[in-house]
Amino acid sequence: MNPSALPAAAPQPELVDSHSHFDVSEFDADRDAAYARARAAGVVQQVVPGVIARSWDALDAVVARYPGLYAAWGLHPCYLAEHRPAHLAELRARVAARRPVAIGECGLDAFLPQPDLPAQETYFLEQLRIARDAGLPVIVHARRAVDAVLKCIRRIGGREGLSGVVHSFAGSIEQAERLREHGFLVSLGGPLSYERAQRLHRLVRALPADGLLLETDAPDQPGVQHRGERNEPAYLPEVLATVAALRGESPAAVAAASTAAARRLFGLPAAA
Repeated sequence: MNPSALPAAAPQPELVDSHSHFDVSEFDADRDAAYARARAAGVVQQVVPGVIARSWDALDAVVARYPGLYAAWGLHPCYLAEHRPAHLAELRARVAARRPVAIGECGLDAFLPQPDLPAQETYFLEQLRIARDAGLPVIVHARRAVDAVLKCIRRIGGREGLSGVVHSFAGSIEQAERLREHGFLVSLGGPLSYERAQRLHRLVRALPADGLLLETDAPDQPGVQHRGERNEPAYLPEVLATVAALRGESPAAVAAASTAAARRLFGLPAAA
């Protein structure tokens, strides 16, 4: 057969990893190679959220080094012992001086042993205010706390004052719909690939095409194909394939909808 007569291969979909901790030490040994693998897999952009104040400068340095990486800054509820009220003032001043793509990762976590939810809420509410005042989206952690997160969103933003995404969403279809009413999308990653994740499977089938972002949460939460390994952004196409199969849609269609939604939410440009 004449090779020129063969149909051209379909172009690789452009993907946005809406939640990657590419700045953390787990990538120190091979960050360049991990970045190259992600680009080769079609992951052309990553949103990299901060979790503690003392990590923000190092995060910015990593983001500045790699095209297509974008910083968010936040105070994560699982690191409550690291946080100080002064960090909230520092965050507000930092946002005024150098605009990130989002505030976060922030939120609430009721799964922790003996969680101090009132203190978590104090930090979360102020970060919602900072996001609202700056016109920025919020990247939210809501482990066993989706209803409490919704209450905080309603308190600060109402239906029009805030937007964002609840990452690694594990709630119900009804909760996802209420979040969407308040301007918040949900994102899913590796846990979706496990057979036992039937609730997530039903959610993916029910969501509108533009209501779902894709993420890895690297280096955490690997999918079933990489159980026990370090997760990395290059594995995002596996999340895409799972979503496409569950929805009965082509990977290209799912990628186009998710990438467009991520770029709208975070104000990202077209990939270079």
